Amino acid sequence: MPRTLIKDLHDHIGKTVLIKGWVSVRRDQGKMVFFDIRDMSGAVQGVVLPKSAAIDVAKEISIESAIAVEGSINKRPEKNISEGKANGDIELQIETIEVISAAQTLPFDITTPLHLDTYLDHLPLMLHTERTRDIFTMQHSILEAYRSSLRRQGFTEFMSPALVGGDAEGGSAVFKVDYFNDASAYLATSPQFYKQIMVGGFERSCTVAKVFRAEKSATTRHLSEITQMDFEMGFIENEREPMRVLEQTIKDTVAAVGEGHPEIFERFETQIPLVPEEIPVLTLREAQKVLGVPEEPDLDPEHERALCAWAKAEKKSDFVFITRFPTATRAFYTYEDPAEAPYSRGFDLLFRGLEINSGAQRIHDHDTLVARIRERGLDPLKFSYYLQAFKYGMPPHGGSSTGLERFTARMLELPNVKEATAFPRDMTRIDGRLSE
Repeated sequence: MPRTLIKDLHDHIGKTVLIKGWVSVRRDQGKMVFFDIRDMSGAVQGVVLPKSAAIDVAKEISIESAIAVEGSINKRPEKNISEGKANGDIELQIETIEVISAAQTLPFDITTPLHLDTYLDHLPLMLHTERTRDIFTMQHSILEAYRSSLRRQGFTEFMSPALVGGDAEGGSAVFKVDYFNDASAYLATSPQFYKQIMVGGFERSCTVAKVFRAEKSATTRHLSEITQMDFEMGFIENEREPMRVLEQTIKDTVAAVGEGHPEIFERFETQIPLVPEEIPVLTLREAQKVLGVPEEPDLDPEHERALCAWAKAEKKSDFVFITRFPTATRAFYTYEDPAEAPYSRGFDLLFRGLEINSGAQRIHDHDTLVARIRERGLDPLKFSYYLQAFKYGMPPHGGSSTGLERFTARMLELPNVKEATAFPRDMTRIDGRLSE
């Protein structure tokens, strides 16, 4: 008998079906055994009656075992219908059960809140829970909607490398890798150079890239390996053009996940984010005036949270752009108009108290870029491959980079970005804890 997915059971009322999935719940009630069974498409309740040939097997099945079940799909009596629950109006009367893979005794009740380290230590098991599946279902939809929006806006996606040469964008906090012929390589800290190079051929480029940061940061917002959703675009007038593209992408993404997953927002007791017609924009100095804090080169996490609270209360927006940071605090390729010095044409996007995106207009003139590299104490020879692109008609360009894990965490208001990461790497963990 061919397998039927649980989501399609309504098409088989009164018929015998074969389903395969996991046992979420087993309840022994008198001489009957009830199961909640789930597969990738949904969940259904099944019952094994006392005289069923499956009753002896049913009484021995452990929670989270993988099983194959044959039985008939019946409508529930009116009084037994579970309103608002998927498949709450049908029930599977189980006739046969095959245990495909028996689960061992669970180390703890996986439906109760856990300490984060315990959760991450047992992530292969926690992926069985609805909460964890919800997080990564949401993340999948965010990624798909983000990509789709950029495609509609004319961007060509490419695959950027994870191994880079030189000194990986001039940063010091990089992971060094032994390479061929006694050479050294580095794990990429960003796809920045490559998406800029791609502008020279495609004008609009985008990528979803794994990047690596060796900063010794142990916070709720930092990881050693992250996923960045990046785009870069040519022939711009200023940073407001990539900001408008990003704004449209955010609108499209929020609309898609809001329409696709209202039940997930409900289960996480949060709301679909507020995105106004225009996301509010503040310069760094304007933001500091709003907060009544001293002028500093950047914002600290407390300021980001306060600005988002202000944007929600005053502008009905869960997002706020911050622009015109001091050039000295931004990456070396960030553009500064002489008339706007010492401020750059860079920007950050804050979402529910956290920076999820950073972007800018970039320097497009070769000689200016080389001078900036030297000004930062770096060697232009180490960037010679990257600098080729600027010798052959590189237009004014800019773009941005959104952290997928941070975006997901704030979408569901998770307290720690590690919970929005399928397999987090940080100072203390690569799968298991490094101290063990």
